[in-house]
Amino acid sequence: TSKVIIGSHHFVFEDEACVIPAGKQELFDSLPDDCSHLYMAINGQLAAVICIIDPLREEAPEVIEGLKKAGISKVVMMTGDSERTAASIARKVGVTEYYSEVLPEDKAKFVEEAKAQGRKVLMVGDGINDSPALSAADVGIAISDGAELAREIADITIGADDLSVMVTLKEISNGLMDKIHKNYRRIVGINGSLIVLGVTGVIQPTMSALLHNTSTLLIGMDSMKSVR
Repeated sequence: TSKVIIGSHHFVFEDEACVIPAGKQELFDSLPDDCSHLYMAINGQLAAVICIIDPLREEAPEVIEGLKKAGISKVVMMTGDSERTAASIARKVGVTEYYSEVLPEDKAKFVEEAKAQGRKVLMVGDGINDSPALSAADVGIAISDGAELAREIADITIGADDLSVMVTLKEISNGLMDKIHKNYRRIVGINGSLIVLGVTGVIQPTMSALLHNTSTLLIGMDSMKSVR
């Protein structure tokens, strides 16, 4: 009988100590980088490689660039794929920091370590393997056509048709925070001035109340404007 094993590069070549047949190294090195590879070995020798194509979303590079422009200071890719595949994808999408062959617990650990450093962490994932990290992140975003468990755990679920909605969400978030800070400065400035004017007798209490209510109304109306 023959011993047949199928698995990742780590499992086949490191755990099982399988080898590439003589004269096949060049063919092995020519395997496409943008595919996920599943290796099959028979009696300790590599017999076949299954190339699994997971097409890169066309909008992915633009989304990464858009998130950086919107204020995301650090974008990291974590995948269970091999180093070669991960490096190829990272180059295409414009990610400078990536981790390959990571386990679900590795992703969650990375998120916890980033939070311990004082970072706010946003995690995007669509599989069961992403669930621990989605739960650990400050904000977890799941893809609508991903695993049900990931959607249940995530804080936000977005449509799978176009990932650029994440950039839109970040822009809306930035706009809302800017508006909150601006309104806070306005309210403190106006009310502080009215208190000073009232205490010094420059204006009457009725006028102070009128100006206060008017400013509140105007600020409220301004807050109803679109943040984008």
